[in-house]
Amino acid sequence: MAKDKKNPPLMIFGLDGGDAGFIRRWAEEGYLPTIASIMLRGCQGAVVGPELLSTQGAWLSLFSGVSRSSHGHYYNRQLVPGAYEIRNIAAQDIHALPFWSHLRGDSKKVAIIDALEAELLPGLPGVQLANWAIQQQYNHAIVPPSAEPASLLSDIRSHVGPPIHIEVFKPDSSFHEDVAAYRLILKRIEEKGVLCRRILAQDQYDLVVTMFVEAHTAAHRLWDYRPGGIRHIEGMSEKSGLGTAIRDVYQAIDREMGLLLKQLPDESNCFILSLFGMKDLYPTTGLIEAFCRQLGYQVPSHGDQNSPSAFTWLRRAIRPEVRARMSQWLPRRVQTRLETDRFQTETNWAQTRAFSVPALNTSFVRVNLRGREPQGIVEPGPEYESLLCQIEADLKQLVDVRSGKPAVERVIRTAEAFRCGPHSVLPDLSVEWKSAPYFMDRVQHPKAELVQVRPYYNRSSYHTFSGFVAAAGPSIKAGRDLGEVSPLDFAPAFQSLMGNPLPQNLTNRILNQCVHCPSLNTGMTTMAG
Repeated sequence: MAKDKKNPPLMIFGLDGGDAGFIRRWAEEGYLPTIASIMLRGCQGAVVGPELLSTQGAWLSLFSGVSRSSHGHYYNRQLVPGAYEIRNIAAQDIHALPFWSHLRGDSKKVAIIDALEAELLPGLPGVQLANWAIQQQYNHAIVPPSAEPASLLSDIRSHVGPPIHIEVFKPDSSFHEDVAAYRLILKRIEEKGVLCRRILAQDQYDLVVTMFVEAHTAAHRLWDYRPGGIRHIEGMSEKSGLGTAIRDVYQAIDREMGLLLKQLPDESNCFILSLFGMKDLYPTTGLIEAFCRQLGYQVPSHGDQNSPSAFTWLRRAIRPEVRARMSQWLPRRVQTRLETDRFQTETNWAQTRAFSVPALNTSFVRVNLRGREPQGIVEPGPEYESLLCQIEADLKQLVDVRSGKPAVERVIRTAEAFRCGPHSVLPDLSVEWKSAPYFMDRVQHPKAELVQVRPYYNRSSYHTFSGFVAAAGPSIKAGRDLGEVSPLDFAPAFQSLMGNPLPQNLTNRILNQCVHCPSLNTGMTTMAG
């Protein structure tokens, strides 16, 4: 990497899905010496805030410094503004460039390797690799890797081999299949380390960003084998040898990070970042829809309304539990078309006050607001605010029938969290459900019992919405506890560490608490929200 007395090289490790509790405990116990060394030599903190209301779009916010209230990305499939339609989100729909885009035309060189939610940028000096070792979503097409320059792909394939694809979810998988997946995860971590070290050995770089997603993949695929997990309780962990599998994966990542750091100059600044942890939680899609419909917020259409399509008639003829089993055999494009058709045609929009936007675990509720939605009936202002209060009150009354405890952990009101008023793209409410080690099929409300059918994609784990940061280096103040920081705090800190001039009105918490370097713009003020 490049050596610059004024601006030391910057190394950023992304640990996708890295649980802060696991990291801190295993670092303290000696299993993660690389991370422990960074924590000891520098500073650490927790990454929190409304930018983490969903996994999708969070790394985008961190790398760009642009809030969700501006880029609007919150899920893989979102409501189309101005329509009752949901569609996949494409790169061209998002307008937020990573902080390293400011280096185009600069002499500083970058090595960007599998940075999540960041597209390749032409004109950057250095190398970029995307989609080589990332988490593939269940039943989604595999996105082929790409590189800048394109010749990098052939070089990697000839020295490392082809990309390794791992199934993050395999229903009713056997011990043999899960052990094979575990070994494949470890192999991919090792190969990712080889790949990164090869790239770093070929040139000197001022900025390196690389991400390991295997902690995320392993936690989902092997969650039930961990101590306290369903298969561990049933004695299957010993039989399969997977009782420490998740910790083993963290150890493997820590080892590769340590080898990479040895390849860097001693004066390099290093950040280790995660945005989400893991917890017990099964899908809740059916619960939020039942909530909106049974409590009268989302009014169903009648059989003769909205000109039902062939998809609609077919769906109505098949029982929900049968449809759930059948869906696994349908191509993804057909599943998507069925979901979109159902969303559009099975609601009487002219009488609906609020509705759910389909999502797997975190639930999203949108008010049918006049002037924003095509057939909006709720007036902005007091009526809108009153309706949100009513929905929140009803959500707080939901009780998990099995445990007898509240079913909802928290509700985020978007307009308050982002200080933006009713948003044109974001949902009005984001609902985080209570962690439960079982499928929550029934939830009780004083006025109704909500029931959901077990889906085919019935994964047992989901995310906690807080992350971890540790940093060390010549520009990092040692012995500091950052406390709680926002994902939006990092892009300006990284730009300062790169010696780039910063615009005004950027958040500066990390700069004030953690960073000391001559390039800091001391006139910066904190961005509202």
